[in-house]
Amino acid sequence: MDTAAGGPVLDGMVIAVAGAAGPAGRAAVLRLAAAGATVAAADADAARLKEVVDAAAYAGSAKVTGETVDLLDAAAARAWADRLEKEHGAVDGVVHLVGGWRGSKSFAATDLADWDLLEKLLIRTAQHTSLAFHDALLRSGRGRFAIVSAAGATKPTAGNAAYGAAKAAAEAWTLALGDSFRKAAKAGGDAEPRAAAAILVIKALVHDAMRAERPDAKFAGFTDVKDLAEAIAGLWDRPAQEVNGHRLWLTPEPNRP
Repeated sequence: MDTAAGGPVLDGMVIAVAGAAGPAGRAAVLRLAAAGATVAAADADAARLKEVVDAAAYAGSAKVTGETVDLLDAAAARAWADRLEKEHGAVDGVVHLVGGWRGSKSFAATDLADWDLLEKLLIRTAQHTSLAFHDALLRSGRGRFAIVSAAGATKPTAGNAAYGAAKAAAEAWTLALGDSFRKAAKAGGDAEPRAAAAILVIKALVHDAMRAERPDAKFAGFTDVKDLAEAIAGLWDRPAQEVNGHRLWLTPEPNRP
């Protein structure tokens, strides 16, 4: 799928992006659209979502649509998936970029209200989205499901207990989805899966506005949202078996305790 211009070509693919209004979502939507995909962007923030769709139109892409979807509502997530497949005939990818962070100064100072919020944002939305799109991604024949996780899920710190645990749970859920894709392939007589569930692991994300706000900051080990978007687009360049059920590290993998 690579071209001499140096990038994935996603012509004809339909890709849903959940959490599209944030910096990472905006970068992913623009990159996927630039590669030729039809992008169905969703977010709970209608105003910010419109800005993303308008930015894509300004960049010359008429293949980006926006829809306000409450992914904490399982029925709403499933209705979104059903509408997209009915309208386009297939859904070839789902990128889950619903995020959030809460932390504390120490383990003992952890506020479990942070867990309540992170469980909804990082886990429940991923559960509803993956369940809603599971069958469509299998039917696609080239489906990809991706989440973004953090190195802290592998080596959590005391002040990030809730965040690290939530990311670890989202990873486990995504790995289970990958196992479902493997088993579906085996049941269909295929040696390798054609759909894949992948985990893109970062330390943290950085974008232009952050650099402008803190011009002296180094942001060591951070992944630029544009680089994350490039990695997302590249998931369709690789055989499903290379990414299905794998953590793909965009930052150095930490030594495990």
